[in-house]
Amino acid sequence: MTGVVYLVGAGPGDPGLMTRRSLELIAEADVILYDRLIPPNALDGARPDAELRYVGKEPGAAALPQEEINALLVELGRAGRRVVRLKGGDPFVFGRGGEEAEALAAAGVPFEVVPGVTAGVAAPAYAGVPVTHRDAASAVAFVTGHEDPAKGEESSALDWDALARFPGTLVLYMGIRTLPQIAERLVAAGRDPAEPAAVVARGTLPGQRVVTGALRDIAALVADEGVRPPAIALVGPVAELRDTIAWLERRPLHGEVVAVTRARAQASGLAARLQGLGAEVVETPAIRIEPRPLERELRAALARVSDYALVCLTSPNGARLLFAALAETGRDARALAGATVAAIGPGTAAELQRHGVRADVLPERFVAEALVEALASVPVEGRRVLVARAAEARDVLPEALRQRGAEVDDVALYETVAEPLGDDGRAALDRATYVTFTSSSTVRFLIGAGAELPPAARVVSIGPVTSETAREHGLTVDVEAERHDVEGLVTALVADAESRRGALA
Repeated sequence: MTGVVYLVGAGPGDPGLMTRRSLELIAEADVILYDRLIPPNALDGARPDAELRYVGKEPGAAALPQEEINALLVELGRAGRRVVRLKGGDPFVFGRGGEEAEALAAAGVPFEVVPGVTAGVAAPAYAGVPVTHRDAASAVAFVTGHEDPAKGEESSALDWDALARFPGTLVLYMGIRTLPQIAERLVAAGRDPAEPAAVVARGTLPGQRVVTGALRDIAALVADEGVRPPAIALVGPVAELRDTIAWLERRPLHGEVVAVTRARAQASGLAARLQGLGAEVVETPAIRIEPRPLERELRAALARVSDYALVCLTSPNGARLLFAALAETGRDARALAGATVAAIGPGTAAELQRHGVRADVLPERFVAEALVEALASVPVEGRRVLVARAAEARDVLPEALRQRGAEVDDVALYETVAEPLGDDGRAALDRATYVTFTSSSTVRFLIGAGAELPPAARVVSIGPVTSETAREHGLTVDVEAERHDVEGLVTALVADAESRRGALA
């Protein structure tokens, strides 16, 4: 039985630039052979039982020689496996995908090629440099800078005289180590030493760095800046356009490293929002949400759910798990038809909306005390009320309703438990310039686990209750959201970052 080998380009680094086809194949693969420069989290969608093998090449070394990679692809294909050969950038642009395709074709193993966005186009674009421009460059040449120009023409596969005369943009891959010789060789062959040049390191990633200068000076400038691979070098008039159309560095959180401490299952929305604003996000989850089984107390509440005059939900987790519990007992949103439904904030209201329920009561401030105030006009005396929430939540809401004569069923749908941070998490936290806390539990469990925040990191709190917990644990709260939800937290963080930059300008 013969399998199929897919030679897949994973793009230049930004996970958002991976193609839909590449993600589909990763999710279906039996085996994935991956390189060093694939995007972060590129393998997250792989099947739990998929075999993941690193075959990347470090500068000056290889985890597996190319000939052995070729043989392994043939072996796996002949064994009937569905194989993804995952490469950074595009497999046919300095990715040795052509050699692998030749080996597969010679062995009669079926294969497909899935192109990816190549760094030679993407990195300059993220730096604000178009590789072609009607007024500045009508042609572009992609060149490997891996070979050493100092070895002389007889050992070079490149025609340096032709490259010096090339009437357009030169894009050089893998050329940081040999950049002094490349620049010298181009100038010696007739390229204008004053021609604009640029080097883009870690292109498309949050840590992207760009160095610009004249061709004659670019190597010295790169050395002074301590730029390291991976990087793309570019020579041509288009490099001058960076000053006009650079966009990545102008995003409000560019250069910031933001730690997200909320549960991993909830972190993606906040992380995506921060990344869209230019931040490098490190997920350092301090908590994990553990749904409670349908115990007697919860079963009893669900059995009489249609009897409740008021249903209060204090978090998106509570809303999501309430509907999951209803579904488990053969019910849906219609069970709440006769009740007034109250939500503590827009996140909870949005989760209700996803299940077809519009919140009747939504306070202006997103804390329990504000919800108590918002419910003042809702008659509850002598009526049954359901408060569905976390096991460790404060008792402000149920106690206030009981004082007004309500028959309150206070049901815990889930528990918030500690998520061990681990060495990688601590290392990520050490790099943070901002640390975000979205609940008191994220503070308690992170600091309680012995984690130490970087001295220069600024603490961002979602609201006053979380801030109070942070101070109780010895933290200084630098930023507190005025609107006590994720959007409010992001808004406050951005305002603080812009204020700091303005003060430094």
